[in-house]
Amino acid sequence: MSRLRTFITARKTSWIVLVAALLAAGAIFAAGSGNAEGALPGVGLPDSAESAQAAAAAENLPGADSTVALLVYTRDGAELTDADVAAITTATGTLADLSAEGFVPPPSFSDDGTTALVTVPLDKLSEAGEQAERADAIRAEANADLPDGLSALLSGPEGFAVDIAAVFEGADFTLLLTTVIVVAVLLLVTYRSPWLWLVPLVVVGTADGLAGIVAARVAALAGIQLDASVTGILSVLVFGAGTNYALLLIARYRDELRLVEDRREAMSRALRGAGPAIIASGSTVVLALLTLVFAELQGNRALGIACATGVVIAMIFALVVLPAALVLFGRGLFWPYIPRFGTEGSAERGVWHKLGVLVSKKPVVVAVLGAIVLGALSLGVPQIKIGLSQTESFTQVPEAVQGQELIADAFPAGSGSPASVIVNSDYAEQTAAAAEGVAGVSAVRIGESTDTITQLSVVLDDAAETEGSFAAIEALRAELSTIDGANALVGGLDAQALDVERAQQSDQDLVIPLILGLVFIVLVLLLRSLVAPILLLLTVVASFFASLGASWLLFQSVFDFPAIDTNVVLFSFLFLVALGVDYNIFLVTRARE
Repeated sequence: MSRLRTFITARKTSWIVLVAALLAAGAIFAAGSGNAEGALPGVGLPDSAESAQAAAAAENLPGADSTVALLVYTRDGAELTDADVAAITTATGTLADLSAEGFVPPPSFSDDGTTALVTVPLDKLSEAGEQAERADAIRAEANADLPDGLSALLSGPEGFAVDIAAVFEGADFTLLLTTVIVVAVLLLVTYRSPWLWLVPLVVVGTADGLAGIVAARVAALAGIQLDASVTGILSVLVFGAGTNYALLLIARYRDELRLVEDRREAMSRALRGAGPAIIASGSTVVLALLTLVFAELQGNRALGIACATGVVIAMIFALVVLPAALVLFGRGLFWPYIPRFGTEGSAERGVWHKLGVLVSKKPVVVAVLGAIVLGALSLGVPQIKIGLSQTESFTQVPEAVQGQELIADAFPAGSGSPASVIVNSDYAEQTAAAAEGVAGVSAVRIGESTDTITQLSVVLDDAAETEGSFAAIEALRAELSTIDGANALVGGLDAQALDVERAQQSDQDLVIPLILGLVFIVLVLLLRSLVAPILLLLTVVASFFASLGASWLLFQSVFDFPAIDTNVVLFSFLFLVALGVDYNIFLVTRARE
């Protein structure tokens, strides 16, 4: 290892490291990720899930390549006038040109006469830009020449798809820009130098760009495409982990500059001291992330593969590229607080020294106070509500959600997202009759059919992705499974959401113990102790519960979130425990040294 450290830091070879890194980065950037730009988060259910089986079976139906847009006409709750009804009927006829079938069914009017619902059959589009253009055309046509006060809102599957795409449009850039600004401010505050922060920021930023490309290539080998939610988390993780490693290395380098006159020798010694801690902590995070490859949901597997790849790249850049870049500059890089050879550091003064003295003199008092604070913050955990419906997933209410709420108020709440039941054609009528008798079912309609299978559209009484709709789906599955030979499969939005919730819970039950076990083994091997790893694990687990509880208090009191998404608990545990162990490893290895 000493030869490698010398090669990275020596005057004649550090340039080789940087040039080689630059060439490799250029080649990777030129090759690209091969990932579809702007891919949206998918469902990612395993093939064994009933809703996934229903969706796969539905691909054989004549309308498999079609979708629908729901247009909701309303006059702000007032009863529609005769002129309104005439205008809506006329608009329905003009919308036929945009329909996949060249025909739009007549509008449906609510019993109270306040709302009209028009269903527009459409072909599925895979390109978000084309989908948005078509949605604009539908909105314009639907709202053309309407009486004053009457308006049409685009909702249904097409409306939600367009609004979700709009949310993710530019989200990666916004998230990346925010991350860069936060990291830059933290580096400025930490180093109090006008230019030192630029070196780690450029190195980590390059690592982030490469991580996105390499991670997409690695995930493709497993047949997984990275979506916008994964790439966003990947950037934050690479910047966070990379900055962690840079802070540790530069702090050690600054200390060594006071002890060694040659800055290259100082960097070599800094690498010898900080390198093992960075490798140990990074490896812990990588192993924890790789536990997600055993998850059922493809999104969880994608996150594990992508982020593990990103952390490996962050480690390589922190241990190879960053040292070579830093030694190009003299001690003046730390100006105005230049670490001169032979001068005293700040380890024996300042707020951190005082805190260290307090902890070492009164460890029991500090531990008790820490436990009280963490326990108090954890009080919010039992009150956490998990599971956001589609309409609750937006921080601002888009048009699709407004339309869905109007549908729920004026029609059976599940009209906008009926369940889809696939059944053997010979049993279609028997199954439909059985479904009509299930509690929570409002109406059943026999839809498209082939020689072998038939699709039933089942409207539920309750709104989509609520406890009532989930209960109806479970009751529907239980009832239809008793019809021998029907081979009924219950799918649709609610069934899909229910299966995702169950799969996420299964992933949590599997992955969380795996993470704890792996982290414990790594700590035992690193520290060669049994007591210390247990204490370190307890501290990060306690911080996880405290963070989750404090977050829920913020979500409720400040952001007014009704619940948290199903993957928040697992992702929080993964990052808070795996990355929290990072700091424990840094601290304990330094203390032992």
